[in-house]
Amino acid sequence: MPTLTILGLESSCDDTAAAVLRSPGGTTAEILSSVVYGQTDLHAAYGGVVPEIAARAHVEKLDIAVERALDEADVALAQIDAIAVTAGPGLIGGVLSGVMMAKGLALGSGKPLVGVNHLSGHALTPRFTDQLPFPYLMLLVSGGHCQFLLVQDAQTYHRLGGTIDDAPGEAFDKAAKLLGLPQPGGPAVQNCAVQGNPNTFKLPRPLLDRPGCDLSFSGLKTALARTRDSLADTQGGLTEQNRADLCASFQAAVADVLTEKSKRALAAAKDIAPNLTGFAVAGGVAANTVLRQNLLTLAQESRLPFIAPPLKFCTDNAAMIAWAGIEKLRSGQTDDMNLSARPRWPLDQRQSPMLGSGKKGAKA
Repeated sequence: MPTLTILGLESSCDDTAAAVLRSPGGTTAEILSSVVYGQTDLHAAYGGVVPEIAARAHVEKLDIAVERALDEADVALAQIDAIAVTAGPGLIGGVLSGVMMAKGLALGSGKPLVGVNHLSGHALTPRFTDQLPFPYLMLLVSGGHCQFLLVQDAQTYHRLGGTIDDAPGEAFDKAAKLLGLPQPGGPAVQNCAVQGNPNTFKLPRPLLDRPGCDLSFSGLKTALARTRDSLADTQGGLTEQNRADLCASFQAAVADVLTEKSKRALAAAKDIAPNLTGFAVAGGVAANTVLRQNLLTLAQESRLPFIAPPLKFCTDNAAMIAWAGIEKLRSGQTDDMNLSARPRWPLDQRQSPMLGSGKKGAKA
């Protein structure tokens, strides 16, 4: 199996990223460089990602990110074997910026072009960070997506369930906004919750009374808003302790839902693939310490390895896109100049896409 050196590009939401990976074979890969330019400051005043601002920022940063990634890797474009790029799903302006950049690089250098599904980048991350063999269960839990995926090989995914409305990261962002906390909401809510009591407010655990692995977080956000308003009406405002207790109660509700649904997903995955090799989690919400501990305990009870890649590879990055490109390239798949940017792109083609569109992009 020949050594492959791949340039990856990622621009599906509010991170402009480029990375160079080199793989001698198997699931072994050396990350020669990984560059990420975030846009948090650009969107801070708006309480969420503004697609037009994000797209313009990608246009301004993509060439800089690529040049820096190649420099840090000490690799010339001529030494790259292929160029992998996120072709969807995501905010279409950002995805289109990345695809056009990759097409230009591929055309100018004569290198193969590989269009990558952003979700497969997350789903395949445990392959190069922890050499996890197929098949395994992946919980993808981020600002724009939440799905349970049975990853059977690099091209075959079975979706066991997902969110029917808000993704958890989006719910955390909205909770932070309701409580006057800064963005991004996940870290802000977690930090505030440290001083709170998760049992103070009885917030709902949506869909736990129904079978299956689908999730919902919109109603939980509404319950938080009503509890906040009730406190404000009776007290004339919120105390700092109120805010901390609300954060702790909200965080506990999200963690409880994801843990119980993960338990069901593990059982369903084992029914399909009795040789299940592990339980993995990726996405920004995977950084939440309460959720991570709950999932670790669940995996241990299920006698499965629990894989949570380093946070820099859980959030959006181009190293995961480069790796997914390597897996796709080794299976003989490449794309041509007709590669399209796609706002929606379900991994499991046998099922209907999850409906809805969150502030961080179309769900798939």
